[in-house]
Amino acid sequence: MIPALGALLVAAASSGTSAAQTAEAATQAAIARIEATDSKIHAVIALDPTALDQARAIDRGRKARGVLYGYAILIKDNIESDGPLPTTAGSMALLDNVPHRDAPLVTRLRAADAVILGKTNLSEWANIRSSASISGWSGVGGQTRNPYALDRDPCGSSSGSGAAVAAGEVEAAIGTETDGSITCPAAINGVVGLKPTVGLVSRRRIIPISHSQDTAGPITKDVTTAARVLTAIAGSDPEDPAAKDADAHISDYLAALKPDALKGVRIGVLRFAMGWSEPTDKVFEQALAVLKAQGATLVDITELKDREKIGKAETLVLNTEFKVDLNAYLATTPPAVKSRTLADLIAFNIAHADRELALFGQDTFVKAEATKGLNDPDYKTARETSLRIAGHDGIDAMLAKDHLDALVCPTMPPAWKIDVANGDQIGGGGAGGLAAVAGYPHLTVPMGAVMGLPVGLSFIGPAWSEARLLGYGYAYEQAAKVKLAPRFIPSIEDTKEIAPLLEPLKR
Repeated sequence: MIPALGALLVAAASSGTSAAQTAEAATQAAIARIEATDSKIHAVIALDPTALDQARAIDRGRKARGVLYGYAILIKDNIESDGPLPTTAGSMALLDNVPHRDAPLVTRLRAADAVILGKTNLSEWANIRSSASISGWSGVGGQTRNPYALDRDPCGSSSGSGAAVAAGEVEAAIGTETDGSITCPAAINGVVGLKPTVGLVSRRRIIPISHSQDTAGPITKDVTTAARVLTAIAGSDPEDPAAKDADAHISDYLAALKPDALKGVRIGVLRFAMGWSEPTDKVFEQALAVLKAQGATLVDITELKDREKIGKAETLVLNTEFKVDLNAYLATTPPAVKSRTLADLIAFNIAHADRELALFGQDTFVKAEATKGLNDPDYKTARETSLRIAGHDGIDAMLAKDHLDALVCPTMPPAWKIDVANGDQIGGGGAGGLAAVAGYPHLTVPMGAVMGLPVGLSFIGPAWSEARLLGYGYAYEQAAKVKLAPRFIPSIEDTKEIAPLLEPLKR
């Protein structure tokens, strides 16, 4: 059931879509782009063989077109969709997980006249299997690559969704985030990503990590498309406790997109979240100049008390909730799925170690299996601690102290190299974890590049402030006019600009 959705979609559609073509033509074009491009980046696990039939049915349907008419959308392969494709989370253990049901957000996409084109690759199990993982790798999908430089990481866990949009395969994809899994791949791949407030979008029939922090959201070519997708997928679900009252928090996201949205706005600059790299900070300073030129007042914030305590507490929360929530999900899968518990998955990976464990292990799985459940006092204390520091004493306090409307910081550094020997090698700044733990919205938009590799600008706000953040991001996007295009080069070190600098000086 999709309460009051029809009127909203028709109204939104009246503002025009980016697609002047039929659903069938848009779908055919997207399939052609994927067939031409995806062998380079491995963003797509599978195309839905019913996609063209879906499109033709939409074209034959009602005259009033939905807000996503003309869009063929890819969804991350931890989200269920009706049809012949399995929902695998990238794991060989779920190759038989063909549930023949739509997640509620997919139902909403279809109601908005989107075609569900297929499934994107992801960091296996949404990057919670190992502390030494390689972002963008899964046993089913292999390694997704960054379209800007093919030896660079696409970030995870929604790596395929970010890379597919960046490569121009589709204009929009759906990712999921527990902590950074929408915003990191969006920023690293030079596109727009929105992690909504937890509970604005239903999480049912999505393979879970944490009921405290999980949410799905759009990864798109621009802010306008993100607003369109959010218009379609946001809404109440009485069977998801976090989303049962979502309708009360929905806004007109497209109407919020105004070029002067930054005028008179007070923005906190999270100086403590800088430090990814000096070149990233330089691009960030240029972005701040754009915000100021558009009429925003900037207020520096140099520290956040007890920030370092969040990580340990969050880890216990995620490990505890993952075991409980995943076991509950696996109980709903078809009988053909033989792994019914986290313990079964650990055993499956050992039995298939030649593929599943060849590059990195499953230490996080093992730690999660050892947790003591939702009544464990240590778990409850960890959740209270992390939520308080990130939310009440963090984002809420920073906004209130200086009467701020939003917070900004660099999202991530440029993409690092794929490293099968050491796993992801990353460290530095950022504040996306605050929004993730608090359950608050986080929007990232492209702010420039470092040696041809994209970097993103984060807008973070209080719960249910998606319309406000989209407005700010749109105003910045229109003023900054950042132009990024992937080159699919093997390595930036081999480019004509950089390669000579790596050679000895010729005397």
